[in-house]
Amino acid sequence: MDTLLDLLNSRPLIDGRERDALADPAEGRRWAREHGGDGSLAELALLRETRDVLRDIVGGECSPEALQPLLDGVQRIPEAGKEGLRWTLSTAPHARLPVEIVLAWADTEERMPGRLRPCANADCRLFLLDRSRANRARWCSMAVCGNREKARRHYERTR
Repeated sequence: MDTLLDLLNSRPLIDGRERDALADPAEGRRWAREHGGDGSLAELALLRETRDVLRDIVGGECSPEALQPLLDGVQRIPEAGKEGLRWTLSTAPHARLPVEIVLAWADTEERMPGRLRPCANADCRLFLLDRSRANRARWCSMAVCGNREKARRHYERTR
């Protein structure tokens, strides 16, 4: 789940400018390797594509059907062993990490429906996973986006 959020949040706005952690090949390679990938250019391209499609799905701009091209030809193969059942992905090496992230998204949607969402701050491009009991979290960070929003509303009320 952490890798899923890290991918969704890899294109933030910082001081009003977009910063894409996967755009620069060296920085993207580092990001991919830190998350279990190989860092190849093909993997980076697929990670960017996966990120953009998942952002659109989570933001309600497109349906999960948009993931189908990424999943064509992917197989999950069960392996029973002494420690239990294990599932192995069968896919091209550069697609393994993006497919694992899509599976993490599907698992999140199944186990925690509606809890993965964009930050309520219109000026923020980050996503959050609401783990609260009430399922009422709105901001990626209360310290940053939450306080800004509350301060903005207070200013408008007192103006």
